[in-house]
Amino acid sequence: MLLWGGPLFAEPDLNDTSRINHLNKLAESHVGSNPDSAFYFAKQSIDLSRKANYRQGLAKGLLEAGRINYFKGNSADAIKDFDEAISIYGKLNDQKGLAATYVQYGRMYNLLANYPQTLFYLHKALAIDKQIKDDYALTDCNKNIGSVYFSMGKLSNALDYYYPALFTAIKNHYSILTAELYNDVGVILQNMEVYPNALVYFKKAIAIFEQTDNLMALGTINENVGEVLLAQADYDNAIVYLNKANAIVKSQNDKDGLSSVYTDLGLCYANKKQFKKALNYLDTSLNISIKYKIVYNQAYALIGFATTYNLNRQFAQAYPYAVKGEQLANKLGNLVVRANAAQQLNLTLAGLGRINEAYQALTNYVAIKKALNSNESIQKVTSYNFDLDLSVKQRLLSQQEHSKDLLYQQNSHFQKVIIYIFIVIIIAMILVMWNYYRQKLKQQKINELLKASNADVLNQKAALDEQAYKLNDLNAMKDRLIAILAHDLRAPLSTLRGLFDLLQDDSISHEEMLQLIPVVIKRLEYTSDFLDTLLFWINSQMENFEHAHKNFAVANVINKVARHLEEQVQNKGIELEIDAPAGLIAKADPDSVGIVIRNLITNAIKFCDKGDTIKIIAEPENDNILITVQDSGTGMSPEQAGQLFKNRVESQIGTRQESGTGMGLLFCKDLVDKSGGRIWVTSQQGKGSAFFFTVPMAITT
Repeated sequence: MLLWGGPLFAEPDLNDTSRINHLNKLAESHVGSNPDSAFYFAKQSIDLSRKANYRQGLAKGLLEAGRINYFKGNSADAIKDFDEAISIYGKLNDQKGLAATYVQYGRMYNLLANYPQTLFYLHKALAIDKQIKDDYALTDCNKNIGSVYFSMGKLSNALDYYYPALFTAIKNHYSILTAELYNDVGVILQNMEVYPNALVYFKKAIAIFEQTDNLMALGTINENVGEVLLAQADYDNAIVYLNKANAIVKSQNDKDGLSSVYTDLGLCYANKKQFKKALNYLDTSLNISIKYKIVYNQAYALIGFATTYNLNRQFAQAYPYAVKGEQLANKLGNLVVRANAAQQLNLTLAGLGRINEAYQALTNYVAIKKALNSNESIQKVTSYNFDLDLSVKQRLLSQQEHSKDLLYQQNSHFQKVIIYIFIVIIIAMILVMWNYYRQKLKQQKINELLKASNADVLNQKAALDEQAYKLNDLNAMKDRLIAILAHDLRAPLSTLRGLFDLLQDDSISHEEMLQLIPVVIKRLEYTSDFLDTLLFWINSQMENFEHAHKNFAVANVINKVARHLEEQVQNKGIELEIDAPAGLIAKADPDSVGIVIRNLITNAIKFCDKGDTIKIIAEPENDNILITVQDSGTGMSPEQAGQLFKNRVESQIGTRQESGTGMGLLFCKDLVDKSGGRIWVTSQQGKGSAFFFTVPMAITT
């Protein structure tokens, strides 16, 4: 009795069923490429289905979980999953779900070498598939039954199921099943030692699977190719293919594939006389196959041990493996495994000097090889291959005929389309001519309007050009500011940090520190002044800056700036003279004018020394007020003076080693321009400089 987590027949929520179905599809699609992800999706589906009472989704999730469990060697968990899925599908009368579960049950028992149980479940699935007329499932079931007969060593019976399934798969374009059956037939041919034909079938399978994400299948076929090359004594190329298979089965956590590939690699290295490496691979293979009860791989690994010891002429060590390998091979019934076991037992007994027993093993080996390469199997392969080629040719011929019919229909349709196109073209030409006449009249009117508006367009273009020029200037200014912030402003801060580092680790004395402090303070003063100017200038770029213009007394601004710089003037022994009448009223932003005056006085202080004079004069000039900052300092050359307001200049060192950024005058020019004035300079090297700028005078009534 199942516990559904609620009322027994409660209807599941539609959103839950949609999610569960999606999880089950993800689980099914990831089985071949990522079993761990597939198992995760299946468990999510099971948990959600139990909560939502969605029996159909639960059964499908259990089927996928069981499929992955036996693939990973967890057969006990797989049986629980399958039994619960069968119970649910039976109650739902879901015949397709029942058949799918029976197939997976059969595959699991085939892996465990329980062939009667395998055939029991596969034939139950086959009966259901015939009843519901599911061609795809029927083809897959026949393929699985063929695999059982192969495992039993009945190659002729296996071919009777493989080839009809292959015909159906090719006919109905079941590409994945076709590839799987190509591989299965290739394995039969491999075991019959028809190696060239086996490789042909394997390569056909690989060509199809490479177009998919079914890594599991690609791993199996690469192993099969490696085994063929091993049988042909091409050990190096065999190892290449086996390593490809090994990488895939490891990523898939495929215990069956892993133990099988390890045995193949062990045999390759044994034949290359690398016995220690061979025994390591074989030991790992045997442990995996015993742990997960994979009987076929146990026998294969045991025979691999016997082969390796026989090649190394260690017959006593080979004997127990050869005997146990033969016992398991006989239990399996697989002719290929039995033949290999008999051969290695013969070599072991002969090496031990047990001649009579060796002869008996040899007789057994010859009989098995004769059965393996029976005329019946060879005749069936030949006959089925002929039928297969004929079936493929018939399908291609049918496709060609269908293509011809389609081409004829397309040609007939194309002719009708051409007639319609000609009619449409004629009508379109008439409409175009009529429309051309109308458009001609409209164009004449439009031309007149264009002539009238052409002057406006030219005026707008000129305005746009002017805006673009200003924008380019602004971008250039931005680039220069970034360069300053990245270089010039970092220097004083680095100096200050260095001073603190020296103080922290006691690298300098108190006297040395006192000597450094004035230098650092000077650099910080210039940096602070520059930052004040920079921040104010950035604020001036805002659109509402012009609203800050108001009436103010120029003398008040000059005196305020002079008081702020009084200490610097006194420290250098400079005389500062101010001539600014109190009645001069300007119409501008007083902060902008103050910034300009402060920068000009600061520059003057920088290039003056003890005994020099700085004069600040304000006087009327037509509708403006002319402000002059004149000094008797070092002055500059005409070339230097000519570049001051155009680009950033390399800041010159002051009379007492003061430094600067070279940007202050550019900011001053921009602020004066925004105030509606202009700025210029006159200078003579060795005699001083005079900076002039104007601001609009307030209109008094």
